[in-house]
Amino acid sequence: MPETAGVRPRAAAEARAAAPESAEPAWAPPILHSLAVFTVTRSVEAVLWPDPFADFRPERWGYHYGEAFTKPPLFDAAQPAFRWDHDPWPINVLGHGLLGSEIYLRARTCRFSAPAAVAFAVAGTHLWEYGYEANGVRPSALDLVYTPLAGALLGELRYATWRAARGIRSAPARVLVRALVDPFGEIERGAGVFDC
Repeated sequence: MPETAGVRPRAAAEARAAAPESAEPAWAPPILHSLAVFTVTRSVEAVLWPDPFADFRPERWGYHYGEAFTKPPLFDAAQPAFRWDHDPWPINVLGHGLLGSEIYLRARTCRFSAPAAVAFAVAGTHLWEYGYEANGVRPSALDLVYTPLAGALLGELRYATWRAARGIRSAPARVLVRALVDPFGEIERGAGVFDC
């Protein structure tokens, strides 16, 4: 019987997350978490920018996917910095940085090494650009590079803070700090959906 049997889901999750770095990574939680984040984000895009993201006609999707896989990623050097894909810079700098850090952080909290979490963020970014978003816009060279790199930097900072919170003696303060740096993860762990 596992040592964590009979322990509350949050305590069991914390015990597993505190396992040595050599413990095997858990793949299902970061994959399912990332797919859920991508699906919600793509749905919000369709509401905020119906043109092109709410155009569900198969011929439009076919056109955009065809463009995504037959042309290089979009990079317009004539545009100002962080506008090279014609998106506003807050979307590129803040939005993509946060998206990348969410993917990276979930991998780290599920016992991925830092290099493996970077690889996971790179793979997730490609899935986002070529799978979820390519039916509306051409993949962005900026996003393909910036999302995982900014995500790794911000995600590792979030991860270090999340781990350091273990040392906080006050349970409410510990939960508050962890919820601030990993709100979705704390909800998932608290609900017993995922154990890391």
